[in-house]
Amino acid sequence: MARPSLLLMTAAAAGLAVVANASTIASTATQNGASKTRLGSSIDQDIAERDTAAARRKRGLDLREQATKAAQARLQADLEARQKQGQGTAAPGVPGAAAGGVAEAPEAQFDELARIYQAMKPKAAALVFEQLDMEVQMKVAQRMRERSTGMIMAAMTPKGAAALSMALARRSARIAAVTPPPQGGVRARK
Repeated sequence: MARPSLLLMTAAAAGLAVVANASTIASTATQNGASKTRLGSSIDQDIAERDTAAARRKRGLDLREQATKAAQARLQADLEARQKQGQGTAAPGVPGAAAGGVAEAPEAQFDELARIYQAMKPKAAALVFEQLDMEVQMKVAQRMRERSTGMIMAAMTPKGAAALSMALARRSARIAAVTPPPQGGVRARK
């Protein structure tokens, strides 16, 4: 085989030196972080801003969760206190006396829930409203303004809104069947 020429060997050595120098410069630049481009700096800044915004949202959600838990604990304590008060004032041996005291506490609670749902945005209220028991939905909806109830029902799923509408209609029909129509004092004779 023929021996490589001196010129060819010198060119190969120079090429290897260039590659070695370039890799050394690149590794020191990434270690020092001194040669960041504007694009790299912009990306790092955007990532930092998104992390800050995500942390802020997480803090807000944590605060809302804490406030919700505190309100739930207050409502539970209030309910227990009213139940104890109702049991303490019930006459011994009188059936239904304790039930009257216990029935008042939830009624006030439904008024409070109605005010809370009216204050919420309809879309957010609808999400929570549909998770409630149908009896609770009916009692709360009856205590709300018609406009607020309509806006919440519009934001509910069609199935949930239909179920609530049917339950409210059945309840209205039962109430109408139980209460006699006002006819100016005409009563059945004995």
